[in-house]
Amino acid sequence: MLLAIDVGNSNTSVGLFDQEKNLRFLAYLDTDSRKTADQISIDLMNLFTLYHYSYTDVTGAILCSVVPPLNFMMEKALTRLLGKPPMVVGPGVKTGLNIRLSVQTQVGADIVADAVAALERFQPPIITIDMGTATTIGVISEGRNYEGGMLLPGVNVSLEALSRRAAQLPAISLQHPKTVIGKNTEDCMRSGIVYGTAGMLDGIIDRIRGEFPGKEVSVVATGGNAPVIVRYCRNPIVYDKYLLMNGLWTIYQKNR
Repeated sequence: MLLAIDVGNSNTSVGLFDQEKNLRFLAYLDTDSRKTADQISIDLMNLFTLYHYSYTDVTGAILCSVVPPLNFMMEKALTRLLGKPPMVVGPGVKTGLNIRLSVQTQVGADIVADAVAALERFQPPIITIDMGTATTIGVISEGRNYEGGMLLPGVNVSLEALSRRAAQLPAISLQHPKTVIGKNTEDCMRSGIVYGTAGMLDGIIDRIRGEFPGKEVSVVATGGNAPVIVRYCRNPIVYDKYLLMNGLWTIYQKNR
């Protein structure tokens, strides 16, 4: 079995694949850079117990992280738990992508995994949208070229900033708006953030499509906030909850 871990800014995703690429479980932990290797090991052992699997059946692990201060402890924990170090997505790992950035090492490991998985499902050009703490947009052209993309504040980051900087605006959760035109403060905030983000994504998608005249551009979205936002976009967007995990599986197979 393959243990795939994605360390994000807010949450750490833990997935377990069997030999046929079936995802046996996908769980989430809080990302806390203060945790020791022992604490991380205990968290992982508890997840295996919760989902009724044994970590002794794991034959390999792959780690993807955008939180550098946690990388050493995470690698140490996995080595201690599994008896061998994990594969770490980063420089030197085969991905099959031609990264066309001025500084290639600046592309996030999660963005790379999303792009690799997207190429398994769609023909380029492809737009990937990952909606987590930040909203990251990637563009893949023909020839498996990762052209670059955009970084935007995540939906929850925007909501928190709005309530923190405006004295009369409360902290609210991200939910589907009742109507386009809100009738109270919370509804106005919820409508604004959801329809505003959806409209922003539509505008960005249209502009990127303009860079590929006459070609069909596929759009795939993932991340915790994507299910709420994507349904309000006017452009056709495929939502794939497991996009990043499938990308980690593919990268691991390329580097075995």
